[in-house]
Amino acid sequence: MADRNQTVVYLSEQVVVLCSCGLSFLGSSLIIFTYIIWSDLRTTPRRLLVYLSVSDWLSAVSYAFGVWRVFHTDSLDCIAQGAISTFANTSSFFWTVAIAVYLYVFIVRSSQRVADSLVLFFHLVSWGVPLAITVAAVSLNKIGYDASEVSVGWCWVRIHAPDRVLWMLLTGKIWEFLAYLTLPVLYILIKRHIHTAHAALSEYRPILANNPPSHSFSSMADMKLTLIPIIFIILRIWSTVRFIMLLAGSSARQNPVLVTLHGIGNTSQGAANCIMFVLLTRPIRTRLCAALCCCSKSRANMQHSHDAPNRLLPGQDTSTHREEDNSSRAGTFCG
Repeated sequence: MADRNQTVVYLSEQVVVLCSCGLSFLGSSLIIFTYIIWSDLRTTPRRLLVYLSVSDWLSAVSYAFGVWRVFHTDSLDCIAQGAISTFANTSSFFWTVAIAVYLYVFIVRSSQRVADSLVLFFHLVSWGVPLAITVAAVSLNKIGYDASEVSVGWCWVRIHAPDRVLWMLLTGKIWEFLAYLTLPVLYILIKRHIHTAHAALSEYRPILANNPPSHSFSSMADMKLTLIPIIFIILRIWSTVRFIMLLAGSSARQNPVLVTLHGIGNTSQGAANCIMFVLLTRPIRTRLCAALCCCSKSRANMQHSHDAPNRLLPGQDTSTHREEDNSSRAGTFCG
């Protein structure tokens, strides 16, 4: 049964998916890093994004290990990888929806106090439910080699488990389906509320509608609210398609293009979040560019100080030399 149903993972697919894992790893790490180093950006929504990034970081690492190994048996490392990716992937679904719920309560219901009070509940659900499901699945020997039927080399629900469809639902698919339904509804409601409020405000203060910075910020926020559910669905839909094909008994789920899209989609959430919430967020993007320029300037100053002869030029007194040396050192701190 395993040989007949096994999906072959080609080397080209491994390379592409591993690259996707690497980008997601870097993207998630960058989100976490910017949150740590810049304390004034530590808002509650961004803190929730960091928790989501931790899940995406774990997913990227565990998926990369599975794709690199391409398991063929229920080995111990297969079960460990399957357990970690199951927990991280399911947790990612919960945190994605949690962020949408927080923004809905904060923006539409206009209650920051209620929104902030939900954070503890988000922790209990987004970490607790995936952990309980994963522990139950491992304890009941449901996690293991799945012949890449609905994966791309990594381990998930064991192919020989008699109730594997049920456990596929519990360990990911049912939460994925709920996210498909919940995210578009919440973000549409948020966009609708913002547009209504903006229209009402513009009626009394039309000067704001002609303010280019305000308009630019509003357009970017509107674009992000549109892209968040769309990107989530685009990335995850390939996994869902393969799962439906599995239920229908279709061998088309083994198509190399579909398998590659599945691998990219499941491992790109961290990279997509980094693009939207770091690279397309002006305050953070500006600080990152400044930091990179600062590092480049520091490196150039250090190189110049090493290359320059450590002696006085003709007509240059000792005090002038010391002053230039101090200026060069100060430059290394981007002052």
